[in-house]
Amino acid sequence: MNLSRRLLFASAIWEVARPRTALNPGHLLIRLTNPAVTFDLRSAADWLWCHNAARQGLAEVLGAKRCTVVFAHQWHPIGAAIGEPEVESSTPTFHLFGRWDREPVSPGEQLRLPAQRRVPAGAKELQEYDGGLRTVLRRLALGRPSEAGRQFAAILPGGIAANGHLAEPVPQPSGNLPKILSSAPRVKAGAHHSVLAPASGEPGLTPGHLLALAASLQGMTERRGVSGLSCVVPEPRGGPLEVHAMGRSAGESVNPMQEFLDLPEVSQALL
Repeated sequence: MNLSRRLLFASAIWEVARPRTALNPGHLLIRLTNPAVTFDLRSAADWLWCHNAARQGLAEVLGAKRCTVVFAHQWHPIGAAIGEPEVESSTPTFHLFGRWDREPVSPGEQLRLPAQRRVPAGAKELQEYDGGLRTVLRRLALGRPSEAGRQFAAILPGGIAANGHLAEPVPQPSGNLPKILSSAPRVKAGAHHSVLAPASGEPGLTPGHLLALAASLQGMTERRGVSGLSCVVPEPRGGPLEVHAMGRSAGESVNPMQEFLDLPEVSQALL
């Protein structure tokens, strides 16, 4: 049974919400509030703050120590949607899956099933957790630097500043964006599976990295036979952050996301 999307926190540009079909209690959305907003440094910085805040909320309420991000670019899951969350809206949406010990069901278990056979988390269970998530998000928002002071905030690994508050991502000055490397994985999920990673090799991201990644993803949609992308960003776990991007098309003979869930290199992110 699908629930209505439940707002947990609204930031300046993005919102953190519970999806209509939450695959488990650790499943949240980061969704653009106004689709007319341009994805620029300010929007990227606001997304990073919402992402870090949502992760902190999942850590405090559920004990989630790892998180995986799943999103689509110029692509909407069709049919059974194996390997992909159901479409929430045409507005840019990122699915965040927190992972913790003794979770009742993993997101990968649910995503292996056709969309019509997935069993959403119970409404009462979600309401209990959502109250705690709202409390954490409100607390973090109260400690967020003002617009005028954000350019001086320092961000540390994990998004937590030295004073215990959630650090504000700092937009970089205009100029060249950070370099993004694109490579083919050792084992590919479909013919159009690429891995994108910042050339710096660092696990963390800046707003500039997000803009550079967005430009790289857009370039991938211009390949022959690719009309959109399904993307998964596993927890770095000590190594560099990697974005797995699978090229999609309406006429594809094989669903690359179905193959992706079976890859040993990445399966632990969702299973």
